[in-house]
Amino acid sequence: LGLLYQEYRDKSTRQEIETRRLQDSQTDPEESSPSEETPSEAEPSSTTESKAPPQISLLRNSNSRFNLWQDLPEIRSSGVLSILQPDEIKLQEAMFELVTSEASYYKSLNLLVSHFMENERLKKILHQSEAHILFSNVLDVMAVSERFLSDLEQRVEENIVISDVCDIVYQHTVNHFSVYITYVSNQTYQERAYKQLLQDKPAFREVISQLELDPKCKGLSFSSFLILPFQRITRLKLLVQNILKKVEEKSDRETTALDAHKELETVVKACNEGVRKMSRTEQMISIQKKLEFKIKSVPIISHSRWLLKQGELQQMNGPKTSRTLRTKKLFREIYLFLFNDLLVICRQIPGDKYQVFDSAPRGLLRVEELEDQGQSLANVFILRLLENADEREASYMLKASSQSEMKRWMISLAPNRRTKFVSFTSRLVDCPQIQCVHPYVAQQPDELSLELADVLNILDKTDDGWIFGERLHDQERGWFPSSMGEEILNPKIRAQNLKECFRVHKSDDSQRRKLGSRNRQ
Repeated sequence: LGLLYQEYRDKSTRQEIETRRLQDSQTDPEESSPSEETPSEAEPSSTTESKAPPQISLLRNSNSRFNLWQDLPEIRSSGVLSILQPDEIKLQEAMFELVTSEASYYKSLNLLVSHFMENERLKKILHQSEAHILFSNVLDVMAVSERFLSDLEQRVEENIVISDVCDIVYQHTVNHFSVYITYVSNQTYQERAYKQLLQDKPAFREVISQLELDPKCKGLSFSSFLILPFQRITRLKLLVQNILKKVEEKSDRETTALDAHKELETVVKACNEGVRKMSRTEQMISIQKKLEFKIKSVPIISHSRWLLKQGELQQMNGPKTSRTLRTKKLFREIYLFLFNDLLVICRQIPGDKYQVFDSAPRGLLRVEELEDQGQSLANVFILRLLENADEREASYMLKASSQSEMKRWMISLAPNRRTKFVSFTSRLVDCPQIQCVHPYVAQQPDELSLELADVLNILDKTDDGWIFGERLHDQERGWFPSSMGEEILNPKIRAQNLKECFRVHKSDDSQRRKLGSRNRQ
């Protein structure tokens, strides 16, 4: 395993993209190659027959590269490939990728600790508290990975045909993976501390630059090592999903995979919540300081409240304006803060402050799009507050700067409003799908960060290049540029993606009922 985890992960996800492209161009999904969804750039297989007892030595060989299970000389010489069914070979590849990727991940973690954290020059520059924020509990994370990898290696070496790995994943997730929650929850402070150190300590900046240039790092940045644990715990869930799609239905291995996936999902959600909680609290405090209430004051800061969207819109002037009104200045600026449970309507005033003149619970908001109203009323919609700050109904005619901005506001303000395409959870229609071919980092709260090879259902799209999507593997929703993905055109592949998604989540009945209820609304 000569690859660092960053390289391994990149090659693996790009192979997933290429596999889907190949499938999408074919009539029948079953025509794809036996090694679909397995690590990319496999080394040419060895044709030399070996009479030694089969034993997997890949994990202990630092010179080994990016191999497939079926390309290992030990596997080829054993004759097992002629006995196993194609579906079992695919399953072996999926389990093998989980093991080899953990070995690559551990190698990268080890480099983070030995090359960066334990560097003597860096130790002298950093205060103990700074080092603690920067590296957090990475030693605990590495110890957990080492123990996990050891158990996985032992399982692989028991037999050339791997019996299962999800039982090991389950045990370690339940008993040890809480260290990931601690590490990832510190991410906001970690990023801030790193930026501050680069800015305030030239000596730190110089040492980091020199360490990054070392051939061991293979051109990868220090920050790419710091985010490894979060990337790994998320990827591990996807690797278990990949195994789950390939195990026989109603088997013991399916049950074990479902259990492992459920526990991993719990950890991943806790990690996400940890990150969000840190940033949300600071954001709410900042917003509270900027608001001045012209109406009765509303307490903004709450542990259960967070910002969904904020921004400027144009409001039609006058108390009795109509849709056909044509005057010199139809609109004036207003500013909206939309939280998960509350809308606050303001006007910007000097000193980076906002004067609040109306508000309403989010559940009492309704929106209506205006169509064919001419250029001056393009991208205009009606926002109705069923009960505003004065405890009466109010309507606002609002104009957005673009079609995408109008749709984004409408979906955020009224999330149960029907989208252009029905969500995959309805099972009723063939929803358009897209796969991510360029990673994307969300810039606004209503946007969705994308990883390479993510598959999403397209719920809505705009003429100016934005898509509202729902990611299949976790049902997270949000907007992203259409240029980040490629649409999946083959209806059989789309149907296969949905079928696999339902299978992965079939054990979560409560979530299914909740999602079904959301779509009926």
